[in-house]
Amino acid sequence: MKKPVNKTQLLVVAGSIVLIVLLLFANTTIPKKEEAVSSEHASSKEAGIMLMIESAKSGLGAVQKKKVEDLDGALKSASDKKLAFENIINEWDSLKQPVVAAYYYEEAAKVASNEKNWFIAGNRYLGASRLMIDADKPLVYGKAIECFEKTLQINPNNMDAKINLGACYVEGSSEPMKGIGLLREAEKTDSNNVNLQLNFAFFSEKSGQWDRAIRRFEKVLVLQPDFIEAYLHLSDAYQQKGDKSKAIDCLEKYYSLVDDEAVKKDTRDFINKLKKQ
Repeated sequence: MKKPVNKTQLLVVAGSIVLIVLLLFANTTIPKKEEAVSSEHASSKEAGIMLMIESAKSGLGAVQKKKVEDLDGALKSASDKKLAFENIINEWDSLKQPVVAAYYYEEAAKVASNEKNWFIAGNRYLGASRLMIDADKPLVYGKAIECFEKTLQINPNNMDAKINLGACYVEGSSEPMKGIGLLREAEKTDSNNVNLQLNFAFFSEKSGQWDRAIRRFEKVLVLQPDFIEAYLHLSDAYQQKGDKSKAIDCLEKYYSLVDDEAVKKDTRDFINKLKKQ
């Protein structure tokens, strides 16, 4: 029995906004606002991230605060930096502080600069940005952009980095058309990229383009059959179109593939509810 795809992947693609949809599927033009790139701007971003980290630390209890301070101290003196970074990242993950964990992923990438480390750091910032208040999002999106750009400097052919970078530019910068250009370029190069198709599927769903969403999610399932959450989105799209029979069929398929018993029960209950409508 197949299991759902990794939730980190879903988080990265599921938070996209309607603005992207309008730009991708309509003849909409948004004026480009030039954004100065300077050392002062970079310093401002670093200072902003450090303020977030200090805020996170100030919210900890005495025992937890002592533990992260000890882990910081161990990191500074560690001969095995990789293990030390893993320990402190795992701790901040357990404390549900994704921005802080992302910061340490970035620091690890600075120590061991390679494509994988920068890509993970970018994904961490991107995931964290979608959980934050609006006022803080541009700063964290900006950090994600930096990490994805460094990934692409090492490997310009990393298609997922290009796709995620495009999403960051549209969602969290003053250069949305730059992001759209990256997404369109990715589609020309690799139209069967699952990450790209997931983005397009969610864009269509968020804009209420149900036929287009159905086609995209169906393509996702062809490319990655174990992304079984796609059946939930297909069911919703069919419900929105008024096709209850197909909506139920999609839920039945999801029910047959999911392992979690609590999820199975909820799914069955919803199927029965739909049948009675």
